[in-house]
Amino acid sequence: MTPPERATPPSHLRARRQQGFTLMGLLFWGVLIAVVAVIGMRIFPSVNEYLTIQRTVNKLAASGATSVAELRNAFERQKDVEYSISSISGKDLEITKENDRIVISFAYEKEVELMPPVYLLIKYEGRSQ
Repeated sequence: MTPPERATPPSHLRARRQQGFTLMGLLFWGVLIAVVAVIGMRIFPSVNEYLTIQRTVNKLAASGATSVAELRNAFERQKDVEYSISSISGKDLEITKENDRIVISFAYEKEVELMPPVYLLIKYEGRSQ
């Protein structure tokens, strides 16, 4: 008597090699995503302040004010309204005239604390359009 032949299982029942993350891979990606998220959360207020300053400077340049003192005072009034502007003041603005158009430029540095001994230095600069 011959041994019975084994029938091969259908293709959907055959064992397949599993694919996916290992525990170490999952931990690596989790830590990497957490570090990037923490850095992003620390930097976001600084970027928001820069964008607010840029909008304010563009609005002031288009306002039609003609004197330097008037523009600086207008920036200080806007700074009182916008709570997020704290890195620069009206005296830090460089106000020039190019082709009969007022151009307001600014530059400042912001230190962002990531962890107590580690800081990130960001240099911002901008000008009115």
